[in-house]
Amino acid sequence: LLLWTYFQNALTFSGNSLVGNAQLLSKVYMPRIFIPTAPCLAGLVDYVIAATILAAMMVYYQFVPTAAILLLPLIVFLTFLLAAGMGYWLSSICVKYRDVKFVLPFFIQLLMFVSPVIYPTDIVGGNLQWLLSLNPLTGLLNAHRAVLLGHVPVDYVGLGMSAVITLLVFVSGVLYLRRTEKYFADLV
Repeated sequence: LLLWTYFQNALTFSGNSLVGNAQLLSKVYMPRIFIPTAPCLAGLVDYVIAATILAAMMVYYQFVPTAAILLLPLIVFLTFLLAAGMGYWLSSICVKYRDVKFVLPFFIQLLMFVSPVIYPTDIVGGNLQWLLSLNPLTGLLNAHRAVLLGHVPVDYVGLGMSAVITLLVFVSGVLYLRRTEKYFADLV
């Protein structure tokens, strides 16, 4: 839940950031990409605090993580890119279509159930396993769970697929935001 909570909060606040900061868009010129990126960066502080509490619990229970813990910064960075990329898309769409901010919580709730947050990946049947792997959160959540708990090895193929999809979402989100930002001041 640690990584999911970060992703959920970052996406929620990033998706509503451009409409919520309409006064900045219309009165001050600044690179528009900073506005939806800020909630994703701010969420990292909450993640670090929660991870510190988890580390203290691991010390208390004398749990020693494996060497795979060194992948943790990469996993968190990829999750940041995914949240930022989706935030760019959603915040740009929200400027034009204001009702998106009302649909966003339901979308995030649905995303929780199609991501292996509260269930293991192997619960899904073998013929639908490929569909679950198209969700970039699947590889990130599984890798996060594997490096922290160490009970299963890291699925590097799943993490690699998630990294590729995450980079595509991030780059396309940046391009879409750049293409639509010239209309923001008029629409807000």
